[in-house]
Amino acid sequence: MIYGMIDERNEKSYTDMNKLFGVLRDAPKRYNWLITDCACNVCNDIWDRQDEQGYCWMSGEELTDYMKTHDIQWLFAVFSGFEKDISLEDILKYPLPYADENPDFWQNPIKMQHPLATVEIVPWDACLTLFFSKDKELTEAFRNGYPQSEDLYLYNEKP
Repeated sequence: MIYGMIDERNEKSYTDMNKLFGVLRDAPKRYNWLITDCACNVCNDIWDRQDEQGYCWMSGEELTDYMKTHDIQWLFAVFSGFEKDISLEDILKYPLPYADENPDFWQNPIKMQHPLATVEIVPWDACLTLFFSKDKELTEAFRNGYPQSEDLYLYNEKP
């Protein structure tokens, strides 16, 4: 089952990945991360790597440390977390996830873009954060850290 959450009430008007990773505690370190479709306020290592190859690949430890030292205003991006035993070669057999103008976020059933991912975090248009996970406990951690967030399935059912 895929769980989805949406946070539209972010106090900074952009996704603060350092805060979000703090809410998830050590969970982000358990994954390797594919970062795609980045648009942010500064040119940085992730942006440069993405421009070269269309994506950035980082360990959870590397990404967590990076977020602690860089206050980036994420406008759009997709952070896809994969179990460490899944190879980048296998991941790249599928289309790269994207955020900007992706209509699938607003349709049920809830799904992640990458079939091998365990979690996907999507800063979307600098105004909200989408969170997808196969792990119910991780989804509860997000909900507890962002108490005004909503279940994305129910959000998508609204008229």
